[in-house]
Amino acid sequence: MATYNKRGYKPKNKAEKEQNIEEGSTTAEVFNTLDETASKTEAFVAKNQKYIFVIIGLVAAVVLGSLAYKEYVAKPKQLNAMNDMFQAQKFFNEAVNGVAKDSLFNLALNGGEGKFGMLDIIEEYSGTQAANLANYYAGTAYLRLKDYKNAVSYLSEFESEDEILAPLAKGNIGDAFVQLNQPEDAFEYYEKAIAMRDNGYTTPMYLYKAGALALELGKADKALSYFKRIKDDYPNSSEASTVDVFIGKAEVLASK
Repeated sequence: MATYNKRGYKPKNKAEKEQNIEEGSTTAEVFNTLDETASKTEAFVAKNQKYIFVIIGLVAAVVLGSLAYKEYVAKPKQLNAMNDMFQAQKFFNEAVNGVAKDSLFNLALNGGEGKFGMLDIIEEYSGTQAANLANYYAGTAYLRLKDYKNAVSYLSEFESEDEILAPLAKGNIGDAFVQLNQPEDAFEYYEKAIAMRDNGYTTPMYLYKAGALALELGKADKALSYFKRIKDDYPNSSEASTVDVFIGKAEVLASK
């Protein structure tokens, strides 16, 4: 247990005197060590202050440069990209909902009326969120135009955390691989789409597609699990209305 001496306390015997001397010596050593360390640090700083100031200046320049880039370059670039992409988005939406789909999808890709298409946005505004989104539009347009290799290429460049677009991009790649007669690749991307999000729109849709493809690939057990998940977890989905037929087929094949 630690003991403390009162102010003005004098050692009573030789042992206490020796203890005080030893404690004083130890304390002195500690302070001497601290002084030596401080002196060495001061000497190092004095000797290398030029380089230290250069390093500090470089760090400050990088931080300030990054902030300035975001504020005065990235933001205006993103705004310009979104403005330039407006007409291409309009063509795309009209293609999805309209009649002259092929021509409208081509306009969405290549531009029209003096405006940029999605391919122009990707090239001119590389690195922006607009260019990233343009990869999704371009890939989906190519899918609708039956250019499946370009569909895979552009959709693979799209990155998103969006609840719907993220799984749709993976699922669209799966659709393209089906058309390219690469069922194993298609199945892989349907599973990726399923795993990415859990919602009432994309999840049952890709469970259904993955289940149907699993039957063709001889994976009846996996197909059965996907169809049952639709029935149990998404009973109100459009896929659930016909899933019982597929469950019966998968059960027969799984039992063989």
